[in-house]
Amino acid sequence: MNTESAIDWNEMFEYPPGTIVELKDKPGVLHQIDYYEAMMVPPIWLVDDPRPRYPHELRIVSRRDAQVCALELQAVAV
Repeated sequence: MNTESAIDWNEMFEYPPGTIVELKDKPGVLHQIDYYEAMMVPPIWLVDDPRPRYPHELRIVSRRDAQVCALELQAVAV
């Protein structure tokens, strides 16, 4: 991983796929984040929305269905 690249890793982890958001200019209409394209400007694509969005256009509503790694203990044989 190149940590010196121009990719905003914090923003990428703030908007994972599955996160439920609403557009600030259309409150009450919910969308789900399809994916974050780090090399695109704007970088956030929503399901059923043909136009990518900037983070400042969105308000995060829920991360319940976001695709994240589970934090579980795993047995390791040594």
